[in-house]
Amino acid sequence: MTAIEPTITRVAAIIIDELKLEDVTPETFDPDLDLVDEVGIDSMDLATIALSIRDEFAIRIDEDDYPKLTTVRIIAEYIRDKKEEK
Repeated sequence: MTAIEPTITRVAAIIIDELKLEDVTPETFDPDLDLVDEVGIDSMDLATIALSIRDEFAIRIDEDDYPKLTTVRIIAEYIRDKKEEK
């Protein structure tokens, strides 16, 4: 297990909770699924998820970065990079 795995699981849990997804758990959520194209989230959902992640991980997420946050893995790497900046 890499150091990023717990973050991936937590991000997946936030997304599942925010979107009220059923039949999926943080452990079974594919971290490489495209959240817009394959899961079907819209910009409002993404903004809500970004706010939850910001609060959960105490990081700043630039609004310009929202479109880049397309998969759980990318979000987890973004969180890791932001934490390393501090």
